[in-house]
Amino acid sequence: MVLAELLELTPAGVEEVQVGADTVEYAVYGAPGELPDLPDLRALAGDALVEISTIEIADDWQERWKGFHRPVLIPAPSPQDGGEPVLPALHVRPPWEAPSSHGEGLVREIVIDPGQAFGTGAHASTRMCLELLLELSAGERSRGALLDVGTGSGVLAIAAAGLGFDPVLGLDHERESVQAARENAAVNEVELEVRRFDLRAQALPWMAGPERRAAPIVVLANLLRPLLLELASSMPCAPAHLIAGGLLRAEADEISAAFADRLGLGERERRSSGEWSALWLTAS
Repeated sequence: MVLAELLELTPAGVEEVQVGADTVEYAVYGAPGELPDLPDLRALAGDALVEISTIEIADDWQERWKGFHRPVLIPAPSPQDGGEPVLPALHVRPPWEAPSSHGEGLVREIVIDPGQAFGTGAHASTRMCLELLLELSAGERSRGALLDVGTGSGVLAIAAAGLGFDPVLGLDHERESVQAARENAAVNEVELEVRRFDLRAQALPWMAGPERRAAPIVVLANLLRPLLLELASSMPCAPAHLIAGGLLRAEADEISAAFADRLGLGERERRSSGEWSALWLTAS
């Protein structure tokens, strides 16, 4: 409830930190006069106690914020025969962090400068989507077209392109995200296209009209609940695979049912971490 209200206030995003087993901190930043003048207070939101405080950020915030973006290692799926992994692990890091110390070839480096875009790999939702993408890739010999709806910084699309999916198209409504994804793709030396796209007003590329592709495609959608429901109602046909993230645990059943009822997608795997969940759905 708090996150939804904050995203109305600052659609560009908020900072989320899990500071304890039962405590989540959301931080909203703005220059003087940009944010509402709120007093320090405590209030109830449902069964949760919400504390609000306002502080002045130190002058060196341009460097201090980098401490919140830490590297994350996504392990490669274990092979069923007990042999060597068929895919590299993914080490997602900002450009100011050092590469992984693991051996060359065992880890693929993905360098993401978040800029003003969502998605550095450290958030539980993005991390679980990367885990499911690796699982999917391990079982797919033919890696064809992939569509990343809500690409943000481009981390999922860049990982997919590095894993051999081709072509890869990233879509996002925010101009800053489109620019960040293009720049991050260039830094990581992968081929992908990024377009500005409004899910509520435009037809999904590659799945309808003159752009429709004959081959089954994979769709990634690391979005919040309202946009996932919009995607479920507007997607013209079922992809071979769909990985949906950005879900709270309590929302996963609803989203899974929405894609099943209209498109016949069945739940292949569900992962949860903290309060977040991600789904891997497949066509029957």
